[in-house]
Amino acid sequence: MKKIPKEIGGAKVILFTPIDGRHRHTGKTEHLVAGEVMVPASGIAICQYEGEDAFYLFGCDDNWESITDTWHETLDEAKAQAEFEYEGVAGTWKEPSNADLHCIHRPTIKD
Repeated sequence: MKKIPKEIGGAKVILFTPIDGRHRHTGKTEHLVAGEVMVPASGIAICQYEGEDAFYLFGCDDNWESITDTWHETLDEAKAQAEFEYEGVAGTWKEPSNADLHCIHRPTIKD
């Protein structure tokens, strides 16, 4: 997977985890987009839009592009939903750090 961006869909990343061998997709939730069942996510992120109190759980592809989302009133509710869908994530959440973040480097011009 690519490094996590600072934002997904315009919402600030609060917590994230790649989905890998430490996790089990439970199959307890089926996400539909345009009538099609989505495959399990490659990574999940809990995000928050500026000015909002609620949180969004994004299921993402390998590029951290959102393919599914669910709305949650609290951070704990979003974390519980994530664990319901992907057993084991409770122990693998990470807060984004500068080392984790994907940033676009823009060279500066020096005189």
